[in-house]
Amino acid sequence: MIITELTYDELATLMKQSAGVTVDPRELERSAESPFGTLGVDSLGLLGIVGELENRYGLALPTDAERSKTPAEFVGLVNSTLRTGV
Repeated sequence: MIITELTYDELATLMKQSAGVTVDPRELERSAESPFGTLGVDSLGLLGIVGELENRYGLALPTDAERSKTPAEFVGLVNSTLRTGV
């Protein structure tokens, strides 16, 4: 499977699988500027999400990905990486 864009649906799935946090994808998109902490995702959870994405799709994310403060920042960084391949 080739990923061309990380969606909030996919991020919600990753949050459940890697961080144990269940969030409705539509709510996640509406609160995309809220800090991950308010959604129940800590730094280790985000690291798990980054690792899962890297393993699942064979891409290396920048180290900034695991330091993202909000879902919007994370999705933007991942999608920028996918577009540029860097």
